[in-house]
Amino acid sequence: MPSADPANPGEPRREQLLNAADRVIRRDGPAASMNAIAAEAGITKPILYRHFGDRNGLIRALTERHTRSLLAAVRAALTEPLERRDRVEHVLDTYLAGIEARPQVYRLLTHPEPGDPSGAGNALAPALRQIAEEITGAVRSQVDLGPDRDLLAEAWGRGITGMVLAAGDWWLESRPCSRPRMVQALADLLWGRLAAAADLPTALPPTAPAPDPAAPASDPR
Repeated sequence: MPSADPANPGEPRREQLLNAADRVIRRDGPAASMNAIAAEAGITKPILYRHFGDRNGLIRALTERHTRSLLAAVRAALTEPLERRDRVEHVLDTYLAGIEARPQVYRLLTHPEPGDPSGAGNALAPALRQIAEEITGAVRSQVDLGPDRDLLAEAWGRGITGMVLAAGDWWLESRPCSRPRMVQALADLLWGRLAAAADLPTALPPTAPAPDPAAPASDPR
């Protein structure tokens, strides 16, 4: 049987197993079985379960691995010293490039298999919420939206994330156009109010969350 990753013999065992899972999913698609992954890694299935608990645990580990790099790339794109329109296109392209690089893994993380009780198809949801928060923070700190700044930044952050998720899903599945053309189409849709608003002169600090009235008071001592 093949070794987990002969090119990287010193890599931690867990990473070797995730590499094997990644290869099998990219080859076989979202329905890739634990048997196939164990065979690719050169181990028995009980050993695979010992590392990840079950298939859902393996999916969670893959999600953490893939979304960590995607989040870092989106965060970096949001702070690039570009003109605003260029930055919008750069963020859109960063996300689309990320899902395009591993479409089978993306489908596994966003589309539940029929009858799958593990919830694997919702594995990307926490990362999407974090992307929405990153966009919200960037809009709040970079764009002058007047007295409704906090409300609009939050609404736009969540709305942009949902729009790009749905549009990116459709684009990845049907491939109606090139990635640059898709980026342009989405940027055109977003550009109205963003183009009209002025830049803030300096970055604003994050807005502190409102205190929870149900939380117990802290001890002043």
